[in-house]
Amino acid sequence: MRGILIRNAHVYTPTGDWLPGWLLTEGTKIKALGPGQPPEYPEEAGLRVIDAGGSALLPGLIDLHVHGALGHEAMDASRESLQVMARLFAQNGVTGFLPTTWTASREVTLAVLHLVRDLEEPFDGGASILGVHMEGPYFNPAKAGAQDPTQIRRAEKDEALEFLDSGVVRLIAVAPEFPENLWLVDECVRSGIRVAAGHTAATYEEMKTAVEHGVRQTTHTFNAMTGLGHREPGTVGAALTMPELQCELIADNVHVHPAAQKILVSVKGPQNVILITDAIRGAGLPEGSQFQVDTRTAVVHNGAAYLADGTLAGSIQTLNNCLRNVIANTGLSLAEAWPMASLNPARAIGLAASKGSLEAGKDADLVLLNEKY
Repeated sequence: MRGILIRNAHVYTPTGDWLPGWLLTEGTKIKALGPGQPPEYPEEAGLRVIDAGGSALLPGLIDLHVHGALGHEAMDASRESLQVMARLFAQNGVTGFLPTTWTASREVTLAVLHLVRDLEEPFDGGASILGVHMEGPYFNPAKAGAQDPTQIRRAEKDEALEFLDSGVVRLIAVAPEFPENLWLVDECVRSGIRVAAGHTAATYEEMKTAVEHGVRQTTHTFNAMTGLGHREPGTVGAALTMPELQCELIADNVHVHPAAQKILVSVKGPQNVILITDAIRGAGLPEGSQFQVDTRTAVVHNGAAYLADGTLAGSIQTLNNCLRNVIANTGLSLAEAWPMASLNPARAIGLAASKGSLEAGKDADLVLLNEKY
């Protein structure tokens, strides 16, 4: 046997947490785990033993919505950019992620999809790429946010099917209020691709129709969508009340106020919230750094990134910090909150059989966190 034995950890599992607890890997899989002290293994087993010293042992975090970091971005269509991103994410507890596209031309988008399709993984010291999240281009220009409004369009079959035929799209966000986009929702459902409502002005009734077609997620909930009104509940009202929908949440305390985070988690329950970063090129860069968002300039300021006109362009947070924030803002324990950053995203993209929780037989994607996360 060759593997890693982690002992004296605070182990978090779907059925409870143990302090102390232990976990044993064999190859790339979790072989066994349990409470208390581990069994004695002979020296010839060749185990690497790690004393966790009471640190939290969690399944590796999974970020379904992240554009870039350290001046690099998925839209560069560059292996180097993805490698830089993957390494920074791994240093912050993320073991799997979906490089996320912006609204862009057909050619630029295809370049990203084909790059991911043809990658020879893994990156040394980096998080694994689990597929691609297409954030656009089939949005509502009235809710463009930092997306390029000149590239927003409706879902034309020839183009959209070419995107899907790449075989790497696991999640796609669309504005479902446009009938021209609903065929794509149907096609994605048939293909096992998760569909989210995002950058949308959908009414509550239009969201009901979207859910009937198979929309199951809301993109960065509260941001770039119609808010909750007492006569027109809007997209947010649908997100809060429709049990079919899981809700992405940027818990950086900039995109969503801590009180709104608490409302969302209280209403939906932790099992229906997916923590994301929506991080862009500015993640990991110092205050005042400037970088490009398509042809526009953004700047890192007060914990986020902004365009020149003051539009919030994206997050610069890492997912471990988002987990820490949502715990502080909601009063949840780590035992209640950890699935929002691992198991829930794994389930959303159909990978929960192998990732997202500490269980024997699953991939040994592991992270140890101290009290500062």
